[in-house]
Amino acid sequence: MLLSINWLKDFIPAAIPATDIAEKLTMAGIEVEDIIQAGSRWNNVFVGDILEIAPHPNADKLSLAKVQCGSKIFSVVCGAPNISVGQKVPLALEGALLPNGLKIKRSKIRGQSSEGMICSEIELALGDDSSGIMVLPPETQSGLPFAESLNLYDTILDLGITPNRSDCLSVIGLAREISAIFKTPFVIPDCRLTEDGPPVEEMISVEIHAADLCPRYTARVLSDVSIQPSPLWMKTRLENCGIRAINNIVDITNYILLEWGQPLHAFDLNMINSDKIIVKRAEKGETFITLDETERILDTDMVMICDAATSVAIGGVMGGLHSGVSADTASILLESAYFTPASINKTSRTLNLKTESSQRFEKGIDIQGVAQASHRAALLMAQLSGGKISQGVLDIYPAALPQPKPIVLDMAKANKIIGFELSPNEAQDILERLSFQTTLHDNNTLATVPPGFRYDIAEPIDIIEEIARIKGYEHIPTTYPKACLSAKPESKAFLLASLMRNIMISLGFYEVINYSFFSPDCITGLKLSAKDPRCNPIHVLNPLSLSQSVMRTTILPSLLVNLKDNCNNKISNLKIFEIANIFLPATGGNQPDEIKMIAGLVSGLRYGQTWNLPQQETDFFDIKGMVETVLERLRIWPYLSKNDRHEPFLHPKKMLSYFVHNEYIGSIGELHPDILENFGIECSSVCVFELNLDRIGSYFTDDVMFEPFSRFPAVYRDVALIVDQDIPAEKVYETIIAFKNKLICEVAFFDYYHGSTIPEGKKSLAYRIKFQSNERTLTDKEVNKIHENLLKHLSRSLGAELR
Repeated sequence: MLLSINWLKDFIPAAIPATDIAEKLTMAGIEVEDIIQAGSRWNNVFVGDILEIAPHPNADKLSLAKVQCGSKIFSVVCGAPNISVGQKVPLALEGALLPNGLKIKRSKIRGQSSEGMICSEIELALGDDSSGIMVLPPETQSGLPFAESLNLYDTILDLGITPNRSDCLSVIGLAREISAIFKTPFVIPDCRLTEDGPPVEEMISVEIHAADLCPRYTARVLSDVSIQPSPLWMKTRLENCGIRAINNIVDITNYILLEWGQPLHAFDLNMINSDKIIVKRAEKGETFITLDETERILDTDMVMICDAATSVAIGGVMGGLHSGVSADTASILLESAYFTPASINKTSRTLNLKTESSQRFEKGIDIQGVAQASHRAALLMAQLSGGKISQGVLDIYPAALPQPKPIVLDMAKANKIIGFELSPNEAQDILERLSFQTTLHDNNTLATVPPGFRYDIAEPIDIIEEIARIKGYEHIPTTYPKACLSAKPESKAFLLASLMRNIMISLGFYEVINYSFFSPDCITGLKLSAKDPRCNPIHVLNPLSLSQSVMRTTILPSLLVNLKDNCNNKISNLKIFEIANIFLPATGGNQPDEIKMIAGLVSGLRYGQTWNLPQQETDFFDIKGMVETVLERLRIWPYLSKNDRHEPFLHPKKMLSYFVHNEYIGSIGELHPDILENFGIECSSVCVFELNLDRIGSYFTDDVMFEPFSRFPAVYRDVALIVDQDIPAEKVYETIIAFKNKLICEVAFFDYYHGSTIPEGKKSLAYRIKFQSNERTLTDKEVNKIHENLLKHLSRSLGAELR
């Protein structure tokens, strides 16, 4: 809503600075989003007085004019046919930038110097007349800035009106509000009419067949009207408020819309068949062409304004193409009505047609102000068009709305809610300034009836809000809540996720956050088995797009999409991870199984682009070391890894599955080249991991356990074993641990070899074994005996031979 300060002065005579109005309105809940200074587009345009005119020596259609502007006289070349001595005219001088984009400068026209330009209405954006120069009233003072002489300077407030304050979608509504805030008089314009036309009943009749959609409809007639441009003051006010001027009759309906908040419609009476108006529901599938020359398809929930033969307007939204005011219109049927908000809201949405009228009707207007707005419009039409107003007005009001019941307000309760003490008399004064009918029942109770234009007032708390905002929220003292706060203990799952993030970041990873849904193609791209539950995702009922149509059953495809996006931007050295839930089909109940997972991805160079480190690609052992670092920092022990080819999307020779106490917790490995191709990734090596945080959490504890170290020295023995090629190093490790000798405290695999010195089909695996006691120093003899027994155990279990 745009509010003209000049227009506001018609209702509030007091001179209040615009900045003060803006501040107080904002503090009262009506936000002023911007303050606009109107009139600057006529800078360097002044009022000039034409002193003399001479023919141009080199052009028959041009004249040389001497124009006085204040104490200076300027020479101007002019081609307007209506120029004459003594006229007061708008003179644009050097440096002026006219609204049409023309910049004025000194120039020579056909050999004669011109120091400015005498302007027409269209050049000043004040009308459509381009036939000649604009002639100002004779009493206009020469030398004044043009905008000042015609009162074109104005301040416009751009207001953000909340949906519940439809009463503030008008100048009068805002003036009433400002009057209450500043305690200044509020003046309503005089709407007394001289009705010198025939009785209205002889000229038009009205019937309402849909009183539930249109509870009140008024009609009056103006005859002998003259359609012409509106006066400058009206055009300026309308255009400053964002509405284009058309002609005097249409402009007045828009003027009353902005001034009173009451939408009006003017029909050409000669286009109304049988001089009869019928308000009824539209027929289902009925078509109607609106003023914007668009054919609309109607339904039975829409209210139509019809004559005896056809529809002429969509009630409360827009008029018809063939019944509007034109240059030939001589008689006007003026409509002022009330349409129910729900009906207009539904109609506007169904037709996808938002107008200034529909926006006000759907928010609710004052049904009691329908006739008064019609009076004001008829008065202006008679003044500006010379028309005669019919005697009387047809006011069809089948069932008046019930009178609102008083709202009882306990001032003790109100003061407790507001936060400061306010006397009943002061509260009554505030409410009466807002046009509430208020009665003081006793020393501490008010009974108040809100005005008809305040649909948002229904309960005592609404009254309390009105009192507080008009009194001023700045008067509410600052208080701090008293509360005994205690932090909720952090859950084990939260601690695990936080610790996991910190570990990953310390390893050089960046965390990413992706949507919880992706494309079904992401699952296809991983080449999972049809029996894998991850191939049966949960579908989103109303997806935004196919790429977000199913819930994630694995995090890895999202990371691969992240990698592809980075590669497309020439970034291939990447370490990223994500902690999120995946969603698998329910194993019991209706809800899907939500499982907390962590997935990571590494690609590109191990050390990045550096001058002092080798340019090596990351590989399987990088991701293995990172995952095992995570498990060890989480004190998840013992864990085992096996190459069981669990995941089909990983390279069969470069993948491991991890287990804790024989429970599967996830997999790591290098992505199969086919998978990279499926996702359009052009990288030579991409390694990934995905772990089940819920399962890891069952073994995680944030308690740190310490054991005393042995005071006695350890003894180390290295053993190199020749085993079958297909026996993994992990199997040998497990066999050594299974020997279960309490003096063996550590086993470490440190070497792998196969070559000409090793028999075909065999390989060499070397382990370092640590022997230590907490009670005594071990002797070589007892260590050697244990070592020999261990070798026999390995020979029996694996067929291992000492190398």
